[in-house]
Amino acid sequence: MKTRIEPYGDRQLETVVRLSLRAWTPVFDSLQQVIDADVYRSFYPDGWRVSQQKAVEEVCTAEDTNVWVAMSAEGDAIGIDTGLTVGFVAVKLNSESSMGEVYMVAVDPDFQGQGIVTALMEFALSWMKDAGMSVAMVETGGDPGHAPARHTYEKLGFGLLPIARYFKKL
Repeated sequence: MKTRIEPYGDRQLETVVRLSLRAWTPVFDSLQQVIDADVYRSFYPDGWRVSQQKAVEEVCTAEDTNVWVAMSAEGDAIGIDTGLTVGFVAVKLNSESSMGEVYMVAVDPDFQGQGIVTALMEFALSWMKDAGMSVAMVETGGDPGHAPARHTYEKLGFGLLPIARYFKKL
């Protein structure tokens, strides 16, 4: 699918939140299966959708975050309205460490598997480099629900830093 990447605008917030929650449903279903139930409920006492909606809203409006959206660029030939928001990426820069972080990235499930997340990531990496960053970082989970994300990051040349993080409900 042909897409164009453009700066995020406030009018896109509802769409970005909605596509993010749809995209991350399998991820949170997977997390719920691999983490202790009490710990999971401690992380998401009101449900993961509530906390993730708030997180996306905060990221999209934060002064220290740069956000872009992927817009469909193909028209009626494939039955999609041009100008439809199909994904987003949020980037934070740390000038002291010269490291850029892909803080959030998501693509609407109806458009996954079409290279959109790769296009968003490549755009973000190029933007970080142009902004003077020398290292890029992205964080994801080791559970099965995050496997597609890990595959994409590895395909783009990211190297894994093995970290073990343990949780226990008190």
